[in-house]
Amino acid sequence: MTHNEDAVGHVRVEVTAGSSEEARMLADAAVEARLAACAQISGPITSVYRWEGRVHADEEWRIVFKTADDRLAELTALLVDRHSYEVPEIVAVPVEGGNPEYLDWVTESTRPRP
Repeated sequence: MTHNEDAVGHVRVEVTAGSSEEARMLADAAVEARLAACAQISGPITSVYRWEGRVHADEEWRIVFKTADDRLAELTALLVDRHSYEVPEIVAVPVEGGNPEYLDWVTESTRPRP
């Protein structure tokens, strides 16, 4: 496969989860479904946020998924469906460049299999 930036773009998708087990379950599901080439889990982190009129501070785990932008809608749907939060954080950040061989691997790893 040769790299063609015009053909497929790439995104990093950031998600938080309330436990390391949930983070691992989401990561496994996305990679197994070929909706992400890779998922990196880090944590614990502390998230401070306002929800339902109160400020909260909770321990969370961050998952960063690497995927092709044409897989984003399906990845988002999977994450919303399987996430325990009422409104999970799912934020996609476009990849503006990088190692062409790595980006080709991301694209190939997220192609559905016949």
